[in-house]
Amino acid sequence: MILSMTGYGKTAAAHGNKKITVEVKSLNSKALDLSTRIPAIYREKEMLIRRKLQERLVRGKVDFTIFVESDSSGEAVPVNKALVEHYHKSITALGSELGINLPLDWGTLLHLPDVMGKNECEELSGGEWDVVEQAIDTAIDALIAFRQQEGAALEKMFLEKAANIEQLLAMIEPFEKQRIEKIRHKLEESLAQLKGVDYDRNRLEQEMIYYIEKLDISEEKQRLANHLRYFRETLAEAAGQGKKLGFIAQEMGREINTTGSKSNQAEMQNIVVKMKDELEQIKEQVLNVL
Repeated sequence: MILSMTGYGKTAAAHGNKKITVEVKSLNSKALDLSTRIPAIYREKEMLIRRKLQERLVRGKVDFTIFVESDSSGEAVPVNKALVEHYHKSITALGSELGINLPLDWGTLLHLPDVMGKNECEELSGGEWDVVEQAIDTAIDALIAFRQQEGAALEKMFLEKAANIEQLLAMIEPFEKQRIEKIRHKLEESLAQLKGVDYDRNRLEQEMIYYIEKLDISEEKQRLANHLRYFRETLAEAAGQGKKLGFIAQEMGREINTTGSKSNQAEMQNIVVKMKDELEQIKEQVLNVL
């Protein structure tokens, strides 16, 4: 079963007076492109979090965030006095240096980063980390479940498109037989109009066979049928086949393009255009497969 690279997971947990929310989302990418936003208190666990995300999500553009909210109903939110003093001195000095009057008030200072509710001496307890880690695992589980749902929808679409290409391929056959007969008849008619011209009929027959063989698409049809079968087999394999499916789709495109270049009949070319349209939809969505 295939998995989509698109996914979203979110969960919330509580520890003491803290509400901890973990959010993880992913989009398609050629490799793992990981972006994390983690509060300072959990920074010591960042490498562990990154390893967990890499092992479980494998590929995709992944945005991971942990939000922490403190319940301030029972106690006042602390103000980081040292940080307020530091901001005040730095801003005042900068204004003096640049000759710019910088109006400062409490509203400005209290909205600067880490001024409110920040305790630099706070340490991460084992119990809190257990709660956070469980929340991370739950959010990742939710994202993977989302990927599975999206993957099932993609698989259904791929099978439909592959079946459509197969049906269109079968529709080419009657036109192909008519085309060969038309080509032979046209050549014979043209030669019949050449009066008084002597030519080697055996050599002519050889040249006609060679010309017709150059327009033959039997091999392209067989290879395309093989690619379609291999595409379905790959869909049934374990997750992580996105790149492989992309390579197979490219090979399918080559056979369809060659068939189009050899098709000098309007009906056949119309069918080839429809096949290209079905394949293009596969190529667009296969980029989302893990």
